[in-house]
Amino acid sequence: MEIISQNNTKTNTYAVEVKFSAEEFETAVNSVYNRQKGKITIPGFRKGKATRKVIEAYYGENIFYDDAVNTLYNDHIEDIVEKTGLEVVDIENTEVSEISKENGVSIKADVIVKPDVEISDYKGINVKKTVKTVTDEIVDEEINKMRERVARIVTVEGRAVKDGDTAVIDFEGFVDGVAFDGGKGEKFPLEIGSHTFIPGFEEQIIGKNIDEEFDVNVTFPEDYQSENLKGKPAVFKCKLHEIKEKELPELNDDFVKDVSEKDTVDELKAEIKENLAKRFDEESEDKLDSDLMDKMLENMKAEIPQVMFERRIDEISREWVARTRVDIKDYLKYTGMTMAQFRGNFREPAKRQVELRLALEKIADLENIEVTDEDINKEYSDLAEQYKIDVENVKKAISEKTLIQDLKIEKALNLVKDSAVIEEVTE
Repeated sequence: MEIISQNNTKTNTYAVEVKFSAEEFETAVNSVYNRQKGKITIPGFRKGKATRKVIEAYYGENIFYDDAVNTLYNDHIEDIVEKTGLEVVDIENTEVSEISKENGVSIKADVIVKPDVEISDYKGINVKKTVKTVTDEIVDEEINKMRERVARIVTVEGRAVKDGDTAVIDFEGFVDGVAFDGGKGEKFPLEIGSHTFIPGFEEQIIGKNIDEEFDVNVTFPEDYQSENLKGKPAVFKCKLHEIKEKELPELNDDFVKDVSEKDTVDELKAEIKENLAKRFDEESEDKLDSDLMDKMLENMKAEIPQVMFERRIDEISREWVARTRVDIKDYLKYTGMTMAQFRGNFREPAKRQVELRLALEKIADLENIEVTDEDINKEYSDLAEQYKIDVENVKKAISEKTLIQDLKIEKALNLVKDSAVIEEVTE
């Protein structure tokens, strides 16, 4: 196999022609014959016993050509990529330009390559880091959330509805005096302040008393899902049956023992404060990294092939399936979403991830970043420890070439972060 021609036809695209000799083509044809002869029927011969010449005479000389060409191409695709010397992203528009016993096979294709990347000013980037302090008020909010999770719902009497209550109501909605589908409910428990109903509805229930009948006047939002109700004023005839409220448990040591592994209120507060501080710090670091990468990408220039984004979307989709264990076809069926909409959810993160990788790869090249044998062995050991599998199995799953590139990117990222000028801002 040899590369006959390789021409840069447009941005990130090369027209490549590959030639397989007559001998290589003959070997491939014979290989296909041996694989398929057992399935071919020829009158006068038992299945699988007809010679290649007999089969070719009966069905035509080119009966095995298509499969032979596919065999040649698939078996040598890695060699083709290597011989071009290009950083291949994808191969498109593949076509057979010549095929014969005498001359062999010639294949033409458009080879999409990684783009040329320019990046500057990636050292000393100025960025702000927001530091959030854990206050007593924040700790108290967390404790109140814990109390609400185990709160009892009790019926109350002798007072009107207030914010936070659950009002059990009958309701029926009318537009222009006519009741509309889906606008009626009986003994419906509506939590006031949950914003589950049309804006303005829940607020009008505050102050109402048990057995009171009243009207609620609202206007449907312009973006409401029902076309015939968008932007229209409506009147809901309502009746209040019950008022319920959350009865929070008393904050004491007994409560603490019930909901945690701590013994006292002070111990629980200290644990919550420590956990929040850790969480805020992680969030702050994540935000810092994100802002830093945004500023770095502002200084990158590249015409990135669309196929690189599509490939990354493919990978994210597979990761989504592995994580959720949900078949995409089933998900689309149950949600009514199209495949284009599903993939659209991943388009922005895919675009950002591709851009970041290209930028960091370029920085690694510019900085002549090297990866040592010690780096490689440590990374394999760390991965084996992380996933609780043997090192040799990790090496089978992740090639050394891939690992080296990932480590270079990691070092490039650390270089950008370590050189950044960070201003801390307290929230």
